[in-house]
Amino acid sequence: MADLVMLDQAYHHVMQRIVHTGQAPHYTELATALGLAMEAGKQLLHELIDSGIPAWLHPQTDYLVSFAPFHNLPTQYRITVDGEQKWFAQ
Repeated sequence: MADLVMLDQAYHHVMQRIVHTGQAPHYTELATALGLAMEAGKQLLHELIDSGIPAWLHPQTDYLVSFAPFHNLPTQYRITVDGEQKWFAQ
């Protein structure tokens, strides 16, 4: 089980990645960014989602679909900042 510091780092990395690129990272990218083995990155992502934050994975996959307030799949709720639209809301 991941400690709170590692869960915090994972949350921060996912949020920063979405803000900067408009896309959620795959668990392999999360693992690389945090210096973890791939399986540990996958487990960390699942623990983060299971922690109760408003986020979820696509059913029966390891792909982030939603990470409040962002949505990784296009929705009718587009977010535009300074004329740039690369985000979708839940």
